Amino acid sequence: MSEQAELAFVKSFVNAISSQPVVYPNDYQPAPENELKKVPVLPIDVPPPPERRSAIAAPTGSVSVTFKSTKPVQAYTLDVQPTDTIAQIKAQLSAVPGAPPADAQRLLLKGKALADGKLLREYAVKDGDTINLMVKPGFDWDPSKTAPAAPVSAPAPSASPSTAEPESVTLLPSPEPKTRGGHGRIPSVVLSPSPSLTPSPGEVLVDIPLVLDTSNIPASPNAVADTPYHTTLAKPEFWGQLYTFLQSQFPHPSDAEAAWEDFFCVSKGNLSVSEIAKIRDAVGVLGMAGN
Repeated sequence: MSEQAELAFVKSFVNAISSQPVVYPNDYQPAPENELKKVPVLPIDVPPPPERRSAIAAPTGSVSVTFKSTKPVQAYTLDVQPTDTIAQIKAQLSAVPGAPPADAQRLLLKGKALADGKLLREYAVKDGDTINLMVKPGFDWDPSKTAPAAPVSAPAPSASPSTAEPESVTLLPSPEPKTRGGHGRIPSVVLSPSPSLTPSPGEVLVDIPLVLDTSNIPASPNAVADTPYHTTLAKPEFWGQLYTFLQSQFPHPSDAEAAWEDFFCVSKGNLSVSEIAKIRDAVGVLGMAGN
């Protein structure tokens, strides 16, 4: 019985101790004999890394390739580099007289279309191979017609300062003045050719006298002598009576004012500035910016 009691006491004591948390101080260091031993590393023979494969040397010499078309029957033989792209080969082929332009070409090898961004060597093209040449639908290719060379225009000989003539000035007559409405247009002045602000070496700038001929420009309607029509139109009483009449016809004052403004704007071309101001002051209807 005593042994069983001691065993029960030991078990309860161990359980009580194990339930208590273990707290270490901040400067705690385990004893060297309690540290884990380093695991010995056995020297194992490691095979060397595989050698890098040398890059396959790209062919440096040019190859002769025949571009053959069936419709129409045509064949072109070019010496091209395997490192050239398909787009570059199309450009070289388009430079041959009678060949279609590069953007209309379609190159096929064994029924497979060649992509413009790939190199020729990616398709394993060898010396003496034949590539089929076709044109895109909708393009009319006639090998007998070659694109005409663009004409080169020879530069015009520059005149010496002593023989240079003053540049011409053309005055275009103004259009017919409006019978009613705003102001008339002034004549247009066209300089032909346009003068350069920076003279070329050896060039002397010449002043161009501009003379404006106003003999053919009709006078403004406001400058015409008073007529019975203008005399009546310039009376503030006339516009006051018109405004009263419009107020009797429209139920809303804003509508009457808008109708009066329409009539007045049409007739402003026959009135001077002072007459317009007098009429607006008398009637009491002001326009935008007082006009």
